[in-house]
Amino acid sequence: MGHMVDHPVVLFSYGTLRRREVQLSVFGREVSGTPDGLPGYRLSLVEITDPHVIAISGATRHPILAATGNAADVVEGTALRLSEDELAKADDYEVDDYQRVLVPLTSGLHGWVYAAAPGGPPE
Repeated sequence: MGHMVDHPVVLFSYGTLRRREVQLSVFGREVSGTPDGLPGYRLSLVEITDPHVIAISGATRHPILAATGNAADVVEGTALRLSEDELAKADDYEVDDYQRVLVPLTSGLHGWVYAAAPGGPPE
């Protein structure tokens, strides 16, 4: 190998991080991604109170993942290729209602995804 390369990590986005203007704001570039799916989850909505996030995304309600454990439930989204550094920027952008977990995607890739933190918003 020889040269150090920042291996791309996969972040599965089902919400605002798929939008070009949000990518430019958070990462400083447009991020390439491929359509993918996340089995065993469905979407619900979480009320966002962070004014900075609302200002960037233009929304007060963001989708949030809820694990169902049922493989027939699939959330559609995009597998984004990010550097480790950019993943840290995404962590800064997402609010504390989320935690980042590594999950298997429909494509067979493993990707990071922001899911509801334990003790987060009730059903």
